[in-house]
Amino acid sequence: MMNYVFLFSLILWFSVPTVVHAWSGYVVKVLDGDSLQVKKDGKIIEIRLYGIDCPEWKQPYGNEARRYSTKRIYRKTVTVEPKDIDRYGRIVALVSYSGRQINRELVSAGWAWMYPKYCREQPLCSEFKMLQDKAEKAGRGLWQAETPVSPWQWKWNNK
Repeated sequence: MMNYVFLFSLILWFSVPTVVHAWSGYVVKVLDGDSLQVKKDGKIIEIRLYGIDCPEWKQPYGNEARRYSTKRIYRKTVTVEPKDIDRYGRIVALVSYSGRQINRELVSAGWAWMYPKYCREQPLCSEFKMLQDKAEKAGRGLWQAETPVSPWQWKWNNK
């Protein structure tokens, strides 16, 4: 009987979701506007920014989005607040530096869209959409283009 209680307790312990806390690391590479590599405890961890999507590297404004992120976070210590793990095994997260969140800044500067398919956390995603609308009205970043194409549509068109 005691073995069953122990086994049940063990199963219960491992089936309860754990809360993932924010952690700090050092940005060693900016892969594109919304993907980076962060060094933590000697390991390189790939991060995908939560709730946003920047133009792809071959897409118009992809290089500008990457430069924007690089200028702000490359070789800096950042705080990573994990939200999920994507199908490629990357941590999907909010990333902050010097009290500023790069996810929010990319949208506000016009280098990213709020990603409606994956942005679910409120009120954050509503804020991203509001910042996107403001950037579009002001013609900032990729919104200078006459008809900017979202990365998800661009990928679909370029299969």
